[in-house]
Amino acid sequence: MHPLLEALLPFAASDGSALARSAYAMGLALTRPDGSTRAIPITATPVVANRRRIQERAELSARLSSAAVKMARAVLASEDSELLAAALSPLERKLAECTYQAARRFATTRVDYFLRAKDGHTVALEINATIPAMQGYSDIAAEAFIRWLGGHANLPDSAIADLARRNGSNANALYRALLDGFALERDRAPERIGLLCRRNDAQLTELGFLADRFAELGTEADVLFPDELSGDEDVFARGERYELIYRHLFVRRVEESPAPYVADLLAECPSRRAVVLNPPASQIEVKTTFALLSQAGQEASLAQRAGLDADELQAARDAIPWTRLFRRGPAKDEEGASIADLVSFVAAQPERFVLKRAWDYGGKAVFIGASAEDDAFSDRTRAAFGAALSWGELCQRAADDRLGGGFVVQAMVDAAPQTHLLCTEDGLSARQLYVDFSAYASVGLTPSPEWGGVCRGSPSHVVNIVGGGGVLPLLTTEVADALLAGLRARASTKGAGRL
Repeated sequence: MHPLLEALLPFAASDGSALARSAYAMGLALTRPDGSTRAIPITATPVVANRRRIQERAELSARLSSAAVKMARAVLASEDSELLAAALSPLERKLAECTYQAARRFATTRVDYFLRAKDGHTVALEINATIPAMQGYSDIAAEAFIRWLGGHANLPDSAIADLARRNGSNANALYRALLDGFALERDRAPERIGLLCRRNDAQLTELGFLADRFAELGTEADVLFPDELSGDEDVFARGERYELIYRHLFVRRVEESPAPYVADLLAECPSRRAVVLNPPASQIEVKTTFALLSQAGQEASLAQRAGLDADELQAARDAIPWTRLFRRGPAKDEEGASIADLVSFVAAQPERFVLKRAWDYGGKAVFIGASAEDDAFSDRTRAAFGAALSWGELCQRAADDRLGGGFVVQAMVDAAPQTHLLCTEDGLSARQLYVDFSAYASVGLTPSPEWGGVCRGSPSHVVNIVGGGGVLPLLTTEVADALLAGLRARASTKGAGRL
C-alpha cells in the first residue's frame, strides 16, 4: 500500500464531501432520462500504480482487442457466422454484415480486468468496443483528487496543474486517436468533431467534458443527437459541418428510437460523408468472441483460422480466464481434460463459475455461482427468466436459452474486496469494494496514443457504475509520491510554526 493512503486519512475524514462536490461539478455524474443528474461517488482512496504497469496493461489491451477484431471477422466470414450473427439485433446484424470486413480501425477499446487475489495476476473479464467509455470520467476523478489533495498540501495552482498533466489523460489519448484515425482516411486534420449519443444519455456529462477538452486541444467539438444529423455529401447539424463523428451510441438505440440517417451513415465503412470512429462493433464485444479467444488458446487450428499472431495468442492464453459457449455436450476444462457434459460439469460446481449472456450490457445478465444463495442472485434470475432459480435450475435454463446468442460460462476470478473511502456530498463512508482495472487501447493506429486506465469499485462482483459503486482515482506512483511529499512538507511547516 502506498503511504499516501495513510497520510490522506485526516483530510478524507474532514473534507471528503468537498472532493465529491468538485468531481460532480466537473462532470462525474449520471444523467437520468428526464435530464437531471446524480453524482457518481468518488473514493478518497486512489489506486496507485507504477506508470510502467499501467502501460503494460494498455499494451495487453491492444493485443487482446486486435485479437478480438480478427476473431470476429474470421467467424463472420465462415460457415459458423451464426455463432455471432444470431446474437445480434436485426440492425446490428445488418451493419455487422455490411462493415465487418472493412472495420479494421478502432480509435478506442477498453478491456476490463480483475487482479487475482492469490497472486495479483491480471485477468481479463471482457472487451468493450461498442461504447468503451469512461475516458472522461477517469480524467475527472484523477484531476479532482489531485486538486483536492494538492490544495490540502498547500501546493500552488501551477504545481497542481503540472501533477495532473504528469498523471496522464485518457481524454487526450482519445483525441489523439480520433485525429490519427481521421488522418489515415483523409490525410489531414478534421475541422470539427461530433460526439454522437442519444438524448439524455446516461454519460452525457462525460461527453460534455470530452467536447470541452477536445476544443482546448485545438478542434471544435459538440455533443450531437441522432435526430439532428442530415446532409447528402457531408454531415451537418445545427448549421455546422462535422467531418469526424465519434460514436457513443449503441446500435440498438437506433432501433429503439429509429434514426434512418444514422443507420445509413453507420452502414458505410468507410463513410463518404464523415469519418465514423468507432464503426459498428457489436460482433467484437459479443462474449462469444471472447469465449472463442479463450478456446483458441487450446486449439491451434482456431487461432490459425482467426489469423492471430504469436503476441495476440499469448495475450489470450495469459489473460483470458477459461471461457466457453455454454452448450450441452462434451468440452475440455482449463487443463485440457475431457468433460462429458459441460452443463452438468458447471451445475455441480457453482463456486467455480460465472454465467454471462453472450450479448448484453450493464451486467444485467451476469450470474455468479458463488453468490447463488444471495437475494440479489434470485432478483437477477427473476429479471432474466421470470422466476427465482437455483444455480442448477439456472444452468438448465441458460443451456437452452438462445436470446442474445445464449450464454457463455467463465471460470470465476477470485478477486478480493478492498476497503475504500467512498465520498458523496453527504459525507464519507468506509466500504468493502470489488475493484476492477480497465485499460484502454486502439486497433489499427501506429503508433498508439499513450493510453491509461480507469478503476471502478462496487459492493458486488459485477462492477458497473450505472448499477451502483463509484470511480476510484488512478494515480501514477510518481504523482502519488509528489502529493505525499507535499503533505509531509505542510505537516513539517505546521510543526515548526508551533515551536
